[in-house]
Amino acid sequence: MLQHLAPALRAIVGWFGLTLASVQAAQADTVSVAVAANFTAPMQKIAAAFQADTGHKAELSFGATGKFYAQISNGAPFQILLSADDTTPARLEKEGKAVANARFTYAIGTLVLWSAQPGYVDAQGAVLKTGDFKHLAIANPKIAPYGMAAMQAMDKLGVTARLQPRLVQGENIAQTHQFVATGNAQLGFVALSQVMADGKITSGSAWQVPADLHEPIRQDAALLLPGKDSAAAAALLSYLRGDKARAIIRSHGYSF
Repeated sequence: MLQHLAPALRAIVGWFGLTLASVQAAQADTVSVAVAANFTAPMQKIAAAFQADTGHKAELSFGATGKFYAQISNGAPFQILLSADDTTPARLEKEGKAVANARFTYAIGTLVLWSAQPGYVDAQGAVLKTGDFKHLAIANPKIAPYGMAAMQAMDKLGVTARLQPRLVQGENIAQTHQFVATGNAQLGFVALSQVMADGKITSGSAWQVPADLHEPIRQDAALLLPGKDSAAAAALLSYLRGDKARAIIRSHGYSF
């Protein structure tokens, strides 16, 4: 008797599994996310895990926070902003372009002085005062928070005036990293997340800039008005606070 029932039970279980998968697929949605360039690597991993775990897809755009602010102000239909600072989300909220009381700090960034050359940057960052490099790359401080932090650090170290002629500016932190990675600049101020994976510097040499040399790089998430009623947007914001996402974020050199 049981032998006769087994095929029927397997059929029922299989049907139930297919039905459940169909329901999940029907409920899955896509959320459009503007992501600060420094958060590229961890967000790509988080988006993949998010889709595998929830069925929702995160459509990612990477760039400078200042440019995203301009685009959002001009009606760009992003649903979430993962900013490189905490002032832009607050400003968007104040201007009525982000949902009130929905923003939170998803990561605190770390600034590093990095060179693609092993041994070039010393453990104290003295190369800024003693090095004979031709170019030092930074992100545009007017639109990129990491660029602003770099300027603040150089000001506190008293090297800004001497280094000003050697500065080359990237439009965002991704382009800044590219300048250094390709050797067009011997060193540059980048995000630790760009040169770290699994808790280790992946290549070259780096000096982690002490936190007291610049204002904290608090990176806030904002739920923008186009995402107000999006289940996928709500799910992603919740996912960013979860253990799996935080483990990925921490492995790239961020804190909370």
